[in-house]
Amino acid sequence: MKKVVILGAGTAGTIMANKLAKMLDRKEWEIEVLDRNNIHYYQPGFLFIPFGIYSPKDVVKKKDAFIPRNVKFTVADILSIDAEENVVNLVGGEAIRYDILIVATGTVPTPSETPGLVGERWYKNIFDFYTFEGAVALHDYLKDFRGGKLVMTITELPYKCPIAPLEFVFLADAFFAKKGIRDKVEIIYTTPMSGAFTKPVATKMLSSVLEEKNITVVTDFYVEGVDEEKNIIRSYDGREVEFDGLVVVPVNLGEEFLASSGLVDDMNYVQVDKGTMQSVHKPNVFAIGDAANLPTSKAGSVAHFAADVLAENIVEYANGKAPSHQFDGHANCFIETGHGKGTLIDFDYTNEPLPGMYPLPGIGPMKLLGVTRLNHWGKLAFKLIYWEFLLKNRRLPVSSKFSLAGKKKV
Repeated sequence: MKKVVILGAGTAGTIMANKLAKMLDRKEWEIEVLDRNNIHYYQPGFLFIPFGIYSPKDVVKKKDAFIPRNVKFTVADILSIDAEENVVNLVGGEAIRYDILIVATGTVPTPSETPGLVGERWYKNIFDFYTFEGAVALHDYLKDFRGGKLVMTITELPYKCPIAPLEFVFLADAFFAKKGIRDKVEIIYTTPMSGAFTKPVATKMLSSVLEEKNITVVTDFYVEGVDEEKNIIRSYDGREVEFDGLVVVPVNLGEEFLASSGLVDDMNYVQVDKGTMQSVHKPNVFAIGDAANLPTSKAGSVAHFAADVLAENIVEYANGKAPSHQFDGHANCFIETGHGKGTLIDFDYTNEPLPGMYPLPGIGPMKLLGVTRLNHWGKLAFKLIYWEFLLKNRRLPVSSKFSLAGKKKV
């Protein structure tokens, strides 16, 4: 019996387990999923916890509830990968052999990489919301916030869910307006990018929303460190931004155990062909989702769309053929803009977000790069879609392939 091992039972790993359970010949292939725990977080929901839109219980379920019954799920800590011997070594000494390895371990917020960030003020007036614990702690802080400088800062690229920091400041604007203290809160957004987003058309649109909401943007700001005594973040070029409350997107890295595998770049992301998602170092190793060094957003939608391609390539490789299916980098994201409205972007490796309608060209009903209430409801509805359709590999009325149909060149 040959074996596929999937590392990680988050979004990407769970989708792949459900796909391959149906697509591989199970008389020839065994599938095992490894993860350090049995807690599955709906990570897009972390954004809503600080503002009381979701409660902590809304974003937590058991991982094994979404793993097919004919797929083995093992909770264990991974020590290392021996890619030469085709073995995953576990803490405690056990070794798991594989014929095909799929790395879906995501990306890890690592605040300790930024000097001064994790100190006496961590989770007191300095927070992240990219972890469950951080989001809950930030909720407790914001409910008692009465005014001052609230700073949202991005420490380094890349990081998962690139639009989440923008959503945070948009929701903060609405949150404080509802509390009647918006005039007492200065919201500042710092980014290492030269604009609000990486793509020009979307940047222009999102910048206008930031301006409309009186949110100060500080660009090309690469965080060198945090002075928690003075409540200051400092950039490498010497600029300083004061804060009363600081919300941070920490440095994101791949899992530490990958560092010695010979499969990764200097940030521990698996180096793959961007089309096939096959390792450039070992042909029987593949990576998907945030764990891969794909030149596109580290977002759940990318994992979703890429899974359709990777599953076909895994089947080809399992049957002795070279992977031939190509992922185009398709990504789309709802963006909460506050006050019950949102927008939507859709793009791939070569095409930036453009205005138009989605998913049906000319019909929608979602409006791309338009701020609408329907886009907001689409964002909220996605939680149910995620739990009941996406993870379980049930068909959704969207294509994994990017299309320019219904979009307007500007």
